[in-house]
Amino acid sequence: MIEDSIYQKLRSHLGYLHLSATALALSSELDYAKEKNLSHTAFLERLLGIEVEAAIGRRQIILENIAALPAPWRLSDFDFDAQPSIDKKMVNELSTLRFLEDATNVMFIGPPGVGKTMLAIGLARASIDAGYRTYYTTAADLVAKCHKAALEGKWSSVMRNYATPKLLIIDEMGYLPLASEAAAALFQVITTRYLKSSTILTTNLSVGAWGKIFDDPMVAAAMLDRLLHRSVVFNIEGESYRMRSHRERYERLVGKGGDKKNLTTYSSNKPISPNHSTEEFQ
Repeated sequence: MIEDSIYQKLRSHLGYLHLSATALALSSELDYAKEKNLSHTAFLERLLGIEVEAAIGRRQIILENIAALPAPWRLSDFDFDAQPSIDKKMVNELSTLRFLEDATNVMFIGPPGVGKTMLAIGLARASIDAGYRTYYTTAADLVAKCHKAALEGKWSSVMRNYATPKLLIIDEMGYLPLASEAAAALFQVITTRYLKSSTILTTNLSVGAWGKIFDDPMVAAAMLDRLLHRSVVFNIEGESYRMRSHRERYERLVGKGGDKKNLTTYSSNKPISPNHSTEEFQ
């Protein structure tokens, strides 16, 4: 009877302290401790370990929700054989996340469909798994949210949201031109994060062509100065994954007796460079 009273008080204490996983496991863990004749210290370590694991799991769910990644890709999903222009060793080095320690930026440059977004999301997934606050956005969404925040008087709040993540991914830079107000917003985000946190940026335009994105080439130069000061840059060449997949489906259908006249295919005559064009800026 006394044991039952103590047990109920202990459950109550755990509930008050919001140690829900420990409270749920208490009964079975007490039985295990008796069976294995565990010391008080060993029992307590085992019991609290359950709560720690539950806390880590809850934090991972929160980080996943915050990150808002558009796909479940991991770096292990990437087909490096299909894109020999990418330095796999450099990507593996980035996967250690040491680049986050000194706020190094990463830029993936290349035409549509060569895997820029997949690599960026793969690194973002590794960052989340390591417990870092991470956030994904497209360049278009970023400037739209900044514009809305300016109209609603919430500019400082949205800047804080973009400054906080240990890793920020800005995808699809350069697909649409940016007016002066949008360029200023993006520049402010980059400046706020400069030398403090890492940014991964994907773009279809080479560094030299960034003047096409912005009305003001001075803004483009200033932004690149901050991004490239401490960065790793990948220039990706090769055929689009989507175009290659489309062609393979076409070839399979033709091989099975499909009607060539009713199929459309695309191909790239651009050769894949045998040499990687990865440059590291320190």
